[in-house]
Amino acid sequence: MKNILLSLMAVTLLALTTYAAAKTKSSKNPKLSVGDTAPNFILPNENNKPVEFHAVKGKKVLYFYPMDKTPGCTKQACSLRDGYKDLQAKGITVLGISYDSVESHAKFKQDKNLPFSLLSDVKKEVSKLYHTSGMFFTDRVTFLVDESNKIVKILKNISLKDHADQVTREFRI
Repeated sequence: MKNILLSLMAVTLLALTTYAAAKTKSSKNPKLSVGDTAPNFILPNENNKPVEFHAVKGKKVLYFYPMDKTPGCTKQACSLRDGYKDLQAKGITVLGISYDSVESHAKFKQDKNLPFSLLSDVKKEVSKLYHTSGMFFTDRVTFLVDESNKIVKILKNISLKDHADQVTREFRI
């Protein structure tokens, strides 16, 4: 019993130390705001092809989501899939990012017939750039980015089943 209690205390101390370090680190790297240039990055898509964010032309929806194939993430992705033609008609490219592997993204995209790219951030580097990184999963945040790579809106209160409609309403540029 004593060993279990000591183990729990050690895990708690480690978690608190990790949290404190993350808070200190994030205060040195201020969060992104509307009007900021969206950070550039290169990540592999579901076909293991590199995608450079700033090379994608036009308006962009960059949505961070926790995990492939989970109920909430599936609703969100399917909403964007179902509204994709309308988004495309407005010149908007959709890119999803999570910590999942290229292989997981390929299966998720195929299973749900997703018409947009899913980018693999297994090293959590891009999630850190965008301040969406959690310990085990990325936070659910969507960035709306204009043609000049400026952030025009940051959505944190995501409507999972109506995400495409929410993006269309908010992306008025």
